[in-house]
Amino acid sequence: MYAYSSSVVAISAAALLAPLTPLAAPPASAGVVPRAEQVERAGGRTQSLPLAPFGSSSRGPGAGTMGLSKPDAGPFTMVGVVWKDPEAELDGRVQVRARSAETGRWSGWQDLDAHAADAPDPGPGAESGGEAGNGGRGGTVARRGGTAPLWVGDSTGVEVRVVPARSRSGDAAGAAGLPRGLTAELIDPGGAGAGTDKVRAAGTAAAGRLAAQTKAASEADAVRLNPALPAARPFVGPRPKIVTRKGWGADESKRAKGYRYTKTVNIAFVHHSATGNNYRCTEAPGLIRGIYRYHTQSLNWADVGYNFLVDKCGRVYEGRAGGVTRAVLGAHTYGFNHNSTGIAVLGNYDSAAPSKAAVNAVSRLTAWKLGLFGKNPKSKQTKVSGGGKYTSGTRVRLNVISGHRDGFATDCPGVRLYDRLGAARASSASYQGRR
Repeated sequence: MYAYSSSVVAISAAALLAPLTPLAAPPASAGVVPRAEQVERAGGRTQSLPLAPFGSSSRGPGAGTMGLSKPDAGPFTMVGVVWKDPEAELDGRVQVRARSAETGRWSGWQDLDAHAADAPDPGPGAESGGEAGNGGRGGTVARRGGTAPLWVGDSTGVEVRVVPARSRSGDAAGAAGLPRGLTAELIDPGGAGAGTDKVRAAGTAAAGRLAAQTKAASEADAVRLNPALPAARPFVGPRPKIVTRKGWGADESKRAKGYRYTKTVNIAFVHHSATGNNYRCTEAPGLIRGIYRYHTQSLNWADVGYNFLVDKCGRVYEGRAGGVTRAVLGAHTYGFNHNSTGIAVLGNYDSAAPSKAAVNAVSRLTAWKLGLFGKNPKSKQTKVSGGGKYTSGTRVRLNVISGHRDGFATDCPGVRLYDRLGAARASSASYQGRR
């Protein structure tokens, strides 16, 4: 998702491992959520905490560092860092550590992907559908830049540091070299609790899922949606089970009103969410609610950027609203959101391998979704760039199932997932009935 390909010069290990400030021992009741907070947690919340400069010292992170230390932040499960200008780049390293609500212990420092490569397309046409604001904030508000959000589990305390990259001469860049308005976003995704999420993740509530569909039913849908397809035998896979927005607990008041559609879906871009791998599949609905809240309330997008999400157990979730069979305009591959669909596998796959279940889910999902629009997963498609990695108007030849890095200057979806896309194309075509 967010990993940008620009290089960041290494910072000394001693600087990165040193704490920002001495921390007091956590209270014995750190894992207890007071009754008064339980109602607030049901609806979720986002805490926006401005970062402040830290001076250099023999133990500190160095000159120009921005950060915060808040051992008593209250309940949250996800952390991100945002800034005012969505076009600004953060040339540096962003790290967080969190204090467990269960044990009161602090985690080690973890990196956040510092460059948001997923975004609505540039230009007034892309903004008119609400990507400059959202219905949950009562009017149009400016988009922001941001890191990927990181899933840290149930936590009550946080430390954040943003260390500027060093210049070639070895001098540290000042805080002025970082984007303006740096803010840590602590996200509590809310919802009905872990017990209900377990049901949601399993997809057992009929009101919260779309049942798997036979190949014959999918073929009928393909012809109905696209009469130009050969009625005798359209190549389309059976629809997999899909946990709906209601199923994962989307608060529809948080997104912009209405939907935006394009004419077709001629390519699928595969992402990783870069939110970390330390989640249980029963926590996936809460993780998705956190991404949704981050995209809409912290970055000020119209809705969650991805059209679909897949957890490491292979469950598929509906992402951006507008209908899973429709060509819904997403915000996932800057420059190529038009006539495409974005699929994010929850986790980070730069070094960890994706599960077989997740890769198979991508294959089945693309066999169905691309098949509805008559696309062969093993073929290529010429796309016209809207900006970003390729100059606006450039014609680019891409695989019908591509990685995010194919359309944008990013490491996403991680080398380990990217290396599985060839196998995913072959199995997706097989699910469609192609030889």
